[in-house]
Amino acid sequence: MTAAQFEDLCIDEAAEVLAWRFDALCRCGFDLDAAAVLAANVEVDLHRAIELVGRGCPPQLAARILI
Repeated sequence: MTAAQFEDLCIDEAAEVLAWRFDALCRCGFDLDAAAVLAANVEVDLHRAIELVGRGCPPQLAARILI
């Protein structure tokens, strides 16, 4: 999702997207702080984040790579 696409969402939809991103990041191993930062930065590719961790990259390093 691009920042422009995110900006076009209504407030409720945007909140759902952020909550979904946060939950997905927490479930794959990111700590709460990193998950919050990555979820809020909608230009970070969520699937890439999950893929990095799934391939053995520590979540802290994956967060540094993606930001």
